[in-house]
Amino acid sequence: MRAHPTWPYDTLDTRAHEAVPFRQFVLKVHGRCNLDCTYCYLYQGPDHGWRDRPRSTGARTMHRTAQRIAEHVRTHRLDAIRIELHGGEPLLTGPGPVLAYADAVRAAVDCQVTATVQTNGTRLTRRTLDRLADAGIRVGLSLDGGRPAHNARRVDHAGRPAWPAARAAALRLAGRPESYAGILCTIDLAADPLDIYRSLLPLRPPGVDFLLPHANWGTYGRPPGRYRPAPTPYGDWLTAVFDAWWDMKRPEAPVRIRLFQEIAALLLGAPSRAEAVGLSPVAAVVVETDGAIEQVDALRSAYEGASETGLDVHRHSFDEALRHPGIAARQLGEGALADECLSCPVGKVCGGGNYVHRYAPGTGFRHPSVYCADLERLIRHIAHRLTGTFAQLSTSEADLTHN
Repeated sequence: MRAHPTWPYDTLDTRAHEAVPFRQFVLKVHGRCNLDCTYCYLYQGPDHGWRDRPRSTGARTMHRTAQRIAEHVRTHRLDAIRIELHGGEPLLTGPGPVLAYADAVRAAVDCQVTATVQTNGTRLTRRTLDRLADAGIRVGLSLDGGRPAHNARRVDHAGRPAWPAARAAALRLAGRPESYAGILCTIDLAADPLDIYRSLLPLRPPGVDFLLPHANWGTYGRPPGRYRPAPTPYGDWLTAVFDAWWDMKRPEAPVRIRLFQEIAALLLGAPSRAEAVGLSPVAAVVVETDGAIEQVDALRSAYEGASETGLDVHRHSFDEALRHPGIAARQLGEGALADECLSCPVGKVCGGGNYVHRYAPGTGFRHPSVYCADLERLIRHIAHRLTGTFAQLSTSEADLTHN
C-alpha cells in the first residue's frame, strides 16, 4: 500500500463501526482499454498503478476470488449478491473471460447472483451479445449521449471515434431488452442537456445514470467550502433534464433516471441505494486483475493509491477488507460528514454527495462535495416539483369528494 502524507481517515472514529457485508463485487476482467477518452479518471488521472498490474485476470485469481466471495456469502448468510464485470474494457478479448469469471462465482456461491458487464460497446458484436444473453449476463453501456458530437471525447488510441461501434451496440441492446442494463452518461457542460436526454431515448435504455465528472477541491485549486450562493452549472444542467423527464407522460418516457429517482425517494423518506446521494452504507468492493482488494475505482481521481487497501484475495478475506478504515468510513453515514453537511437542511438527502468529490489535498474527505451547491440546487428543485404534484393530487381528490 502506498504511503500518503496525510491519511485521510485519521479524523474519523471507526471503532464502533458495525460493518455492513459486501453485496456488490466489482470484478476487473481486463486492466487495459481500447479507448483513450480524454476525461478518463482511471487512465488520465493521478493514479498510474494500473500500469503495474496484469493486463487481464488469470484463471487462478478468478477462482480464488470466487472462493472468497463464497466465504463472505456463507459468513453473512447472504441470499443475493451482484457481480459487475469491469475493466478497462472487459470485452477487450471477447466474451470468454467475462463468462469464465461469472461461471466461477456462480459455481462457488450458494445464493442468487445478478451479473452485469459494463462496456464501452465497441466490442459488443451480435455474437458476443448472444453469448452474454445466453449466460444471463446483462450489459451496461458507457456513452456520453446519443449523437456522434456528444461522444467526441470517446476515441481510441489512434484518435478514431468510438461512436459508430457504440451506436451499433446500443441498437443491438435495444432489441434485447432482457439483456439491457442501461446507460452511464458523464455530464458535459458544453452539451445541451435537453439534446443529450432526448438523443438517448431512441436508444431505448431501461435506465440512464447521469454522472458528475470526478473532481475534488484539489482539482479546482481552492479550499473546501460551500460558497453559498454560488454558480450551479451542473445543478442547472440536471434540473433542465429533470423537468423534461418529469413532464413527459410516463408511457412516453419509460426510461428510469437513477439520480432523480434516488433523490425523490430520499425526500419521501426511503433509504438510498446509490453512492451519489444519501447516507446508506456503501456495500461494494473491487477486485483487481492481480487479485488486489480495493475500494471503488473513482477514488483514484483523488491521488495515487487512494483506492488501495493493501489486501488481496490470495491472502485475505473480504471481512478483513470490511475493517479497512477507508471502507469503514464509507459505511459510517452521518459519522463521516463534515460539520457543514450535518447542519445543512438537505444534508440527509445529499449525504455529502459522492465520497470521492469531498476530497481536499492534505485534509482528506471530511468536507462537503465540491458539487455541494449543484446538489442543493437539484434537490430543492425536485422537492419543489414533488410538492407541486402532491398539491395537484390533493386538489383532484377534493374535487372528487365534492362531486
